[in-house]
Amino acid sequence: MPPSETSLAFSHPAVRAEATAPASDKPLDRISLRDHIVEVEIGAFQAERGVRQRICFNIVVEVRPLSGPIDDDVDRILSYDRVTEAIAHELAVERLALLETLAERVADRILLEPQTMRVFVRIEKLDRGPGALGVEIVRARDGAPPAEIPQGDVPHPELVYLSNAAIASPHLAGWLDQLETLGRPLILCVGASDTPAPQVPHRMAQRRIDLLAIEQNAWVLAARDSRCVVVSTRTELDWAMKNGQTSVWAPSKIVLDSIETPSTQPRDAVMLAAWFAATFDAEEMLVIGADLPAEASVPLRAAGSDAATL
Repeated sequence: MPPSETSLAFSHPAVRAEATAPASDKPLDRISLRDHIVEVEIGAFQAERGVRQRICFNIVVEVRPLSGPIDDDVDRILSYDRVTEAIAHELAVERLALLETLAERVADRILLEPQTMRVFVRIEKLDRGPGALGVEIVRARDGAPPAEIPQGDVPHPELVYLSNAAIASPHLAGWLDQLETLGRPLILCVGASDTPAPQVPHRMAQRRIDLLAIEQNAWVLAARDSRCVVVSTRTELDWAMKNGQTSVWAPSKIVLDSIETPSTQPRDAVMLAAWFAATFDAEEMLVIGADLPAEASVPLRAAGSDAATL
């Protein structure tokens, strides 16, 4: 008796894969990863910030059958390691709020493997209640040949820190003109305004307040020149760099979602901007109108806020 839709909904993805397999003279082979548990910080709720929780992966990958003998050659098959590496890679990129996002990214990465035809991904949170809370998706190759698996190529934008004096400088437009002639994507960083931010005794709350103070100043810069667009996510930054847009970094999301949260406090704005520049493997960061710290994550180069030429 074939399984019902209800029983399939709660069965292991391998059962669903078998029940929904397309009719074919050459049935697809399957490999599976069962009950792969990792601890990670993930979640959309404030209570899930700063807390690691267990999530469980169950993945089934349908692969194109091999032509000819395997010859006991691991290079001819899709290794289980490629599945676990896909999980580890996506977990290392950034902190995510949604299991749905993680499932999509893991599935997309597995589908880049040339043998993969269809993939089932189930992810469950094990520590958010008396049971397991999760999502399951199925994704299939669209028929097009797989793209190359990304190797983590990092763009090399021009990173520039602007002090408050530099933001207010009459030379701002001219500096942007000069920086645009370099032909590299331009990302501008700022600190908080000279107006003191509210002070509270709670450390994490103060960190958020200080980050928001920087973002307020980012909007001040955006108002000074229409070329400056405030961005807060890696996705926005990637798009901006590909499309020639000058970006002003609003740091809250990237800092709070970072796998390796910077120890630098937002009040040390140049140091925080240097940490951000290092995530792009920047060769240097130009600092206009601010003192250089003794140490930074990338080499720093200073320019005065009263100089017309950088």
